Amino acid sequence: MSRSQQRRFPRRRTSVGASRDFVTSTLLKWELRPLVEDIKLCVSELATNALLHGVPPGREFSVGIHRGEELVRLEVRDNGPGLPVVQQPGDDACSGRGLHLVRELADDFGVDDHIVGKTVRLVFKTSTAPEPAPS
Repeated sequence: MSRSQQRRFPRRRTSVGASRDFVTSTLLKWELRPLVEDIKLCVSELATNALLHGVPPGREFSVGIHRGEELVRLEVRDNGPGLPVVQQPGDDACSGRGLHLVRELADDFGVDDHIVGKTVRLVFKTSTAPEPAPS
């Protein structure tokens, strides 16, 4: 079973919430409620980064969510230059922790550099090891 959904969002603050709503409704439709909170938080971080650092005025970013047999892949693509960098913020910094957070929540993290822009992708496992049978 393989399913995919993708949506484009304009360069507006409201697009972060709209991207959360998009992945939440998709995950619920796919009956993956246990992944909703982690993926919703991750898409918020990645969409915010796209708006702040990757989407030039008048352009859009896209969010894709793909389901395989045992995983869900979240992708956020923008057409801005540069690649995301995991920062080492000071204790009193108000920002700079987003990529640390998404890397901890996801089972895999990567960035694909394109001629124009980049795609940040996260992978989440949908299955867990079977529980041992009661004795």
